Amino acid sequence: MSDTTTHHRICPLCEACCGLEIQVRDGRVTGIRGHDADVLSAGYICPKGVALKDLHEDPDRLRAPLLKRDGVFVEVSWEEAFAEIERRLPPLRAAFGRHAVAITVGNPSAHKIGLLTYFGKLARALGTRNVFSASTLDQMPKQLASGLMFGHWLSVALPDISRTDHLLVLGANPLVSNGSMWTVPDFRGKAKALQARGGKLVVIDPRRTETAAIADAHHFIRPNADVFLLAAMVHTLFAEGLVTLGNVADRVTGVDAVREAVAPFTPEEVAPRCGIAADTIRSLTRELAAAPRAAVYARIGTCTQEYGTLCSWLVDVLNTLTGNLDREGGVLFAKSAAFASNTAGKPGIGKGVSTGRHHARVSGAPEVYGELPVTCLAEEIETPGDGQIRALITVATNPVLSAPDGPRLARALEQLDFMVSLDIYLNETTRHADVILPGLSPLEEFHYDVAFPQLSWRNHARYSPPVLPAPPGRPAEWQTILKLAAIVRGDGAAADVDALDEAEFAQDAQRLFGAHADAVIAATAAYRGPERLLDVALRSGPYGDKFSRKAEGLTLAKVMAANPAGGIDLGPLQPRIPEVLRTPSGQVELAPPTLLADMARAVADLARPAPDLVVIGRRDVRTNNSWMHNLPVLAKGPFRCTARVHPADAARLGLRDGALARLANGPRQITAQVQISDEMMPGVISLPHGWGHDLPGSRLRVAAERPGANLNALLDDQQRDPLSGNAVLGGVAVAVEPLEAA
Repeated sequence: MSDTTTHHRICPLCEACCGLEIQVRDGRVTGIRGHDADVLSAGYICPKGVALKDLHEDPDRLRAPLLKRDGVFVEVSWEEAFAEIERRLPPLRAAFGRHAVAITVGNPSAHKIGLLTYFGKLARALGTRNVFSASTLDQMPKQLASGLMFGHWLSVALPDISRTDHLLVLGANPLVSNGSMWTVPDFRGKAKALQARGGKLVVIDPRRTETAAIADAHHFIRPNADVFLLAAMVHTLFAEGLVTLGNVADRVTGVDAVREAVAPFTPEEVAPRCGIAADTIRSLTRELAAAPRAAVYARIGTCTQEYGTLCSWLVDVLNTLTGNLDREGGVLFAKSAAFASNTAGKPGIGKGVSTGRHHARVSGAPEVYGELPVTCLAEEIETPGDGQIRALITVATNPVLSAPDGPRLARALEQLDFMVSLDIYLNETTRHADVILPGLSPLEEFHYDVAFPQLSWRNHARYSPPVLPAPPGRPAEWQTILKLAAIVRGDGAAADVDALDEAEFAQDAQRLFGAHADAVIAATAAYRGPERLLDVALRSGPYGDKFSRKAEGLTLAKVMAANPAGGIDLGPLQPRIPEVLRTPSGQVELAPPTLLADMARAVADLARPAPDLVVIGRRDVRTNNSWMHNLPVLAKGPFRCTARVHPADAARLGLRDGALARLANGPRQITAQVQISDEMMPGVISLPHGWGHDLPGSRLRVAAERPGANLNALLDDQQRDPLSGNAVLGGVAVAVEPLEAA
């Protein structure tokens, strides 16, 4: 109709980052569909994109600050909320030191440019070593392994799916996720195209996942055995003379050290632990090596286990030793238009990455990528002594549901002297806060993905303007963060945010551009906040106009103008070695010493018998984050929080389909509904992550109607991958017994 307007928006609800076409009439969203012209997703959309309407209109979404008075949350003005923070937070910091205030951030921040570009300003103002994030519940092993091999945390080798002939997938379900640490919308369509041109898709997983169901071959594997399989495949490459380095032959160091490290892992030795026959392991390796172009991809199932970093490393060892690293149709590195450190500075060499610059006070866990394991948070609050956490700021995160032993963390949060949450919901974590500061609806903010173009299957630049106007008087999250930083620094709650931002931008410009700082400030004066940072990043990036020195180069204005057309396509991934490397040696470090040393742990573990019954997680296209359970369009349909059990295990344990069962890991117990399914490997139970919406004090009414069971309440928060600090979320031994029918 004539008064209906059309808007183009990047979906911020998962890593696929699909382009959407949104219809608006009289200030209300009337329709959402895929944007056919989008240069990345070409019209693809999943149910989460449609759910943006439900998220915007959700009556439970907070629209004003909440302040806890006498144990009850009441709505207050922004001035009152900031005044309360100024009254309570600086005195705690002054009395107990900067490390007494912790901060933790969740994965929604990766989808919000304001949070991602400004979070560091608050962390630096706090000056605390107690920084935590959802990364150590997810991808930190992949980032650490990539950093050690290639020199930067976001230099991740990505399958070139549009040109490969053979894709081997372990512990990942990209048909549901559309990529994880790999932005690849419409994986199903790309997989079908791979098969149509004669290629092969092979999946190795303890569950016959949605991806496995469309694969040419699927092999069950015992959870936590990926390291043994991968090491045996590398062993086979050496034993059968199949090693080739291809295009990077003169840029790789450490091949002989890898050969020695995998020597104990013969296919016969690892087969009992993997549940995969030795002949099958050799066949998988030969097929991979013989394919004209091949790629190995592994994700969350291989990361969230005790050998997460070793698994992530061995995946790229396989890619390298089969000649598929930095090769079209193999694995390549994205070249992001903005914010990518591996496109800045001197190409081909750098300082690399390091860990352990400080350690957790209680457990001694090392810092990785500037943060400590989030599973250390509870003990750091509970344990008295110098540096004990007494105040906490949470940013878009719900670790009471997403981290192991959530009940312990919930008890610890109640011990805090003060807690502030930046969040759009009163959820299982923020119910413990003293002040909750909500952000805007995604439809009320502009959008540009900062991280995911660095992980994308194709290079691009896309900007989304706000679809709807922000309500008057509501600050954006970057402004809230600047205000909090001002309070921490002693500038007070009355500090002018715009003046603070101008001053900080001027300092950054001076640091980055030196004598040209004034020119940069003048050239970007039309923008403010994250838009100004984005303009600088685009113009100084690899495709940028270099502040008018390259007339054809990118600017924010050009990317903005391309929004209706679906953004700017910057082409397929291309070989980037040696330019992309940031290692001190200028080489691909195939054998980082810390990873070689950890192989001794895996060797010793080969003799350990596998548990009889273990639990793993599961991902659903509708529920990859806990807060999505409150959106009606995603919550409707069959109940998804079920414990899937193989028929043989169900018969052995006396379980009935639809009935309840008790799952126990030592003293930790949960009750879940049974679903009998032959998609499961015998000896493995699958329960999805992020449920358990039955805790008092939260305000998630749709989610509470079918709360589900919290898998993470079963898990031990002391179980971690020692290198990355990542939590062990799968392959955990459990005991199961039947209960009465639901």
